[in-house]
Amino acid sequence: MTATVPQQPAPVTAAAPTPRGGARGRLRGGFGLLGPRHPRHTLSPDQVDALTLPIGDDGVVIGVDAAGAPAVLGLNRPTPYDIVLIGGLWTAQVLALRAAATGARVAVETGRPQAWIQMVHAMGGGQNGLAVYEVGRVPPQGASAGTPVLVVRDCGMRPPRGRVVSGPWQSVLTLLPYLSPVAPRLVRQARLVGVQRISPDEAGELGRAMALPRADVDSLPTLADGVTLWCADRDRQYVMTQPTDAETGLLGTPRRMD
Repeated sequence: MTATVPQQPAPVTAAAPTPRGGARGRLRGGFGLLGPRHPRHTLSPDQVDALTLPIGDDGVVIGVDAAGAPAVLGLNRPTPYDIVLIGGLWTAQVLALRAAATGARVAVETGRPQAWIQMVHAMGGGQNGLAVYEVGRVPPQGASAGTPVLVVRDCGMRPPRGRVVSGPWQSVLTLLPYLSPVAPRLVRQARLVGVQRISPDEAGELGRAMALPRADVDSLPTLADGVTLWCADRDRQYVMTQPTDAETGLLGTPRRMD
């Protein structure tokens, strides 16, 4: 009679004999119950080149670049990080929502709290990562690696010097609706500058201040709603911010003017 080999090995009990072969045999015995057996996962040499892993900065997806790839902004940093956005409230609010969704606490300093209150209500009355303060009334946030903070300063054309500044794990985004007289100073201090559609005169002035190529200066007055030119040192990238359905329901469609 031919013996049938069981699909799963029998449990090892105290009465079971010690596997032969010394240490090697004990390793094969598994020192107890063996797990389920699966076929090995192998790749042929031709398939190895197709195996890729995405490697890049983690952070907030702020849109897509000219090639359609996700554009990611790393807001949570161990060093101070200042951002200036010369553009519309809509884009700043989308960035705030997405930063909160990644686990950051968002503190909004604004002279128009009514423009932000709907976001506070939508996020649970300020209990889920977003709080609104009057200008000059932002308390210390206690940022840390475990609880990073984004401070959004929506204080008009001439924002006063911030009481709460950027620091480790605390980034500051200053929103300017237009190229105001204080813009050159803020731009010089910023690590990242975002520019949306502005007038030809503003584009020429900003181009001189930031040493932008002529092609970028000419394109700034023609940018579509939702498009931002992000500049960091010598790097420049056009990004289209595309809202999710939830963002559209809360904030509406992309727009430059408020």
